[in-house]
Amino acid sequence: MDFIAGCIGGAAGVLVGHPFDTVKVRLQVQSIDKPLYRGTFHCFQSIIRQESLSGLYKGIGSPMMGLTFINAIVFGVQGNTMRLLGQDTPTNQFLAGAAAGAIQCVICCPMELAKTRMQMQGTGEKRSSKKMYKNSLDCLLRIYNREGLWGVNRGMVTTLIRETPGFGVYFLSYDVLTRGLGCEPDDRFMIPKLLFAGGMAGIASWISTYPVDVIKSRLQADGIGGVHQYSSIADCVRQSIRREGYMVFTRGLTSTLLRAFPVNATTFATVTLVLMYARGVEEGPKDCELAQPSHHTQIQQQAQPSSL
Repeated sequence: MDFIAGCIGGAAGVLVGHPFDTVKVRLQVQSIDKPLYRGTFHCFQSIIRQESLSGLYKGIGSPMMGLTFINAIVFGVQGNTMRLLGQDTPTNQFLAGAAAGAIQCVICCPMELAKTRMQMQGTGEKRSSKKMYKNSLDCLLRIYNREGLWGVNRGMVTTLIRETPGFGVYFLSYDVLTRGLGCEPDDRFMIPKLLFAGGMAGIASWISTYPVDVIKSRLQADGIGGVHQYSSIADCVRQSIRREGYMVFTRGLTSTLLRAFPVNATTFATVTLVLMYARGVEEGPKDCELAQPSHHTQIQQQAQPSSL
């Protein structure tokens, strides 16, 4: 039930956060010579005006498809790693989170590749006259037919560099915040505290790895239309800095931070409600750990290897 609740909570988070992610990707990869958007809010307005509200949800099929697998990997690996490490300490939370982040890249990288390509398709057009991809699955199949497994895993190294420390910081931050805020079973503000901790942990995680995310987005968007601009990660970094300066690594950061808190808050709220409903609202959380289904203590309680 914890795994099901995590999946439902993750789905709710995707629905809330995907428009912000679309804006982030558009800002990260737009041309410096002919920029389409002046900033986060202008990008929001332009997409809605030019492509309708559905333009903000382009590519949402990919994260929805990969959601179950990613949750299974993260929940399973994090829980098993914590059991192997033995002690529930902040350091072990970072190591377990980093391990989970690294392994889930196998699903995350192709998923985000399809998402990025779909988000960039038909930019500025309400109804694209010629769509390269019908949907996320069609996108991955076409890339595979043209470029093989190498093409489907484009951006894998940058995804690994982003996700490994990112998930470590996420679980570490959440652990430190929940310990600092206090989580008592009779505290009527327990759930708001957990939501706040999750939201802030998400923000901390994004800030710690955001420059890598910019490069990843550029590499995964590169090649749309058959023209490749970057030959490697280093080449992408060099060209980006030479043309746009070091501030290039903050492109889309506002949208990302605006997205981070509500996505995590929505995910936690949904998970908590699902678990309370499933276990009986009248019982309530039996202890602090029960109200933390998506994170360190609840994950440790998942002894079933079937979550993998």
